[in-house]
Amino acid sequence: MPPTTYGVSFGKRFGVTLLAGVPGIVALVGYIYVTTPPTAVPAGLSLPLLAVLSGVNPLFLLGVACLLGAYAAPRVGLRSYLISRIGTGEGVWKHLREDVGLAVGIGILGGVLIVILDTVMMPFVGDLPQSVIGATRPTVASVLAYAPVRFLYGGITEELMLRFGLMSMLSFVGWRVTGRRADGPGPGVMWTAIVVSAVLFGVGHLPALAQSVALTPALIARTVLLNAVAGVLFGWLYWQRSLETAMVAHASFHVPLLMLSLVQVVLL
Repeated sequence: MPPTTYGVSFGKRFGVTLLAGVPGIVALVGYIYVTTPPTAVPAGLSLPLLAVLSGVNPLFLLGVACLLGAYAAPRVGLRSYLISRIGTGEGVWKHLREDVGLAVGIGILGGVLIVILDTVMMPFVGDLPQSVIGATRPTVASVLAYAPVRFLYGGITEELMLRFGLMSMLSFVGWRVTGRRADGPGPGVMWTAIVVSAVLFGVGHLPALAQSVALTPALIARTVLLNAVAGVLFGWLYWQRSLETAMVAHASFHVPLLMLSLVQVVLL
C-alpha cells in the first residue's frame, strides 16, 4: 500500500507543495518577460514589473490551494509521495515508477482526444477572432519558449491548484455533508469532486475569453468540455494513484499538443 500523508505536519505539507508549484509560476513570468513586445507594456509599467505582476495572482491561488490541500487531502486519504517522503524518507521515484507508464499513456491519449474533440467541435463554434487565436503567427522559438509553461505550470502548478487544493477540499466537504464513513469518502463523493473540479477549471477560462469575443453556447461548451475532459482523467489518477501520477499525466498531456503546434508552424 503506498504511503499516505498522515504523520506529516500541516506546515510541512503546505510548505513542500507550495515550493513544488513555484517553478511553474517562474516559468510563466519568464515566458511573459521574453515574449511580450515593448509596445504591449501598459503605460507606467516596465516589462520586468509587468512580468512579475503576472505571477502574483497565480502565486496567491497556489498558496490558497496548498492550504486547502494540506488540510483536506490526508483526511480523505488522497496520496502525495512528495509529502510522504518527509515522513518516511523514501524517495518519490520508489512509488511513482510503478505508475509512470499508466500516467504517460493516459496523458498522451488525453492530449490526442482533446485535439480530435476540438477538430470535431470547431465547425459548430465558427471562426474565432484573431484576438482569441493569437495576434501573431507563432514561430518555432515561441512554441518552444512556451514549453516550460506547459510542463511546469500546467503539469505541476495547475495540478496543485485543481487536484490537491480544489478536488481534495470538495472531497472533504462531500464526505462531511453525506456523513462520514470510517474508510473515507465513497465513489459517489469522489466522482462528484473529480467532475466538479474539472468543470470549474473549464468555467474559469470563460471570463478571459469573454473579454475577446461574444460567448455563444457552442463556444462555452467547447471551452468547458476541452478543459474538463482532461481534468477528469487527472482527477481519477489522483484518487486512484497519487498527486504525482496526475502531474506526470498532465505534463504528458501537453506532448501531443506541443508536437501539433510545431507541425503547424512548419507547415503553415
